[in-house]
Amino acid sequence: MMFNKTRLAIAAAAAGSTVLLAACASLPSGAELDAQAAQMIQASFRDQGIAKVDRIRQDEGQSACSSEKAPPDEVIARIQKTALDAVKWPANNNFIGDWKQGERIAQSGRGLTWTDTSTATSANGGNCYNCHQISKEELSYGTIGPSLYNYGKNRGVTDPTSPVSEGIVRYTWAKLWNSKSYAACSNMPRFGHMGILDETQLRHIMALLLDPKSPINQ
Repeated sequence: MMFNKTRLAIAAAAAGSTVLLAACASLPSGAELDAQAAQMIQASFRDQGIAKVDRIRQDEGQSACSSEKAPPDEVIARIQKTALDAVKWPANNNFIGDWKQGERIAQSGRGLTWTDTSTATSANGGNCYNCHQISKEELSYGTIGPSLYNYGKNRGVTDPTSPVSEGIVRYTWAKLWNSKSYAACSNMPRFGHMGILDETQLRHIMALLLDPKSPINQ
């Protein structure tokens, strides 16, 4: 009698294992789950105003940096080179605008919503204070990014139009145009590359950061 019970228990366990293995074998693969998730996301959005569904499509840099694993060195190098090669430099090498307007742009967080018509009728802001400390006058700021207070002063910029300052000036422009130029997985918006800020607005932000007369360099 005991022997029969043992045989039944073993048979039941074996049957359960078979069912479990069959169930595991039928589970979707990681690639299939990714595809299903992408379809769900796609179906959850629609074009409305200037906000288009293509915003959810990832380029190589976004896709590589959204992975569970950090991208390999060769992918990082390729992303950064591609970003830097595509930087649009300002006309006539005119990098510096008006820091006062730059401060207003840095303070503004508006734009790019479905209720906006276009940047032609209503300029976007940079929303820089959302991630950075900039002017000491501003008490509210984010800490996702490093402090930018004394940005130009700490880098020895006494005249941003001087050839001596060319390196840091060009670096700053490239970083603002496309932050992935120097950090493949940067969380910073790609202001120029994505058309968030135009060339004139970027010059004003450059002045805020680098002009010795700017309050952030006092």
